[in-house]
Amino acid sequence: MDNTTISRDGTTIAYQRTGEGPAVVLVSGAMSTGATVAPLAVPLSGGFTVVSYDRRGRGRSGDTEPYDVAREVEDLAALIDALGGEASLYGISSGGALVLDAAASGLPLRGVAVYEVPYAVYEGGAKERAEYTESLTEALAQGRRGDAVELFLRLTGLAEEMIQGARNSPMWPGMESIAPSLAYDNAVMGDGLVPRARLAAIDVPVLSVAGSASPAWMREAARAVAETAPRGTYRVLEGQTHMVDPNVLAPALAEFFTAN
Repeated sequence: MDNTTISRDGTTIAYQRTGEGPAVVLVSGAMSTGATVAPLAVPLSGGFTVVSYDRRGRGRSGDTEPYDVAREVEDLAALIDALGGEASLYGISSGGALVLDAAASGLPLRGVAVYEVPYAVYEGGAKERAEYTESLTEALAQGRRGDAVELFLRLTGLAEEMIQGARNSPMWPGMESIAPSLAYDNAVMGDGLVPRARLAAIDVPVLSVAGSASPAWMREAARAVAETAPRGTYRVLEGQTHMVDPNVLAPALAEFFTAN
């Protein structure tokens, strides 16, 4: 079912709701919309009311300048209020960083789960993030949306030939259309390092998940989240990569959300 709610600053947030039971909100990462995480709603909807939404600046949701991460937390607060005042959150990649920030902000949550938040736990990670921030800011300020998308794809480790292949594909115009939101995800990631003080402030259960077939540093980052959050749990899904299979992830999330 298509719905909308109004965030504190007047921005319209569009969402889809399916299933019955305790509320779970799915939060997408960079270069994605609610449709990207919507497939996860299908296996979860048997036991939960599942919401997938378009984060501000993408899809059917509105946007209001200037951007601030706190506004995205307010968007989640508005969704939770529309769902009855309490929910659990799941976020993938940089969407997971937003979920963790929302939890640390004290929203009325039962628990939060994240999948492979790409915190830089490797040497030179902070420098890499600072250089990306500078280049991304310049590209977007100059209206070079395609270059901004390239910068992001390069940051993820995508090979140059695959980046050029993407640029010549039918999906490229859609990627360029939401390129400005890359700045939002970059802001959510902060300096790129594990935000230990912020994580230590989370007082609800946290499930941090990674795939066994993902790079070792992603598993290390996921473990760091679980070890830093006071009520954190770390879990690895065998055979999974950053492009996790919803049907493999859903049982792990359902078990966690049911217990909390």
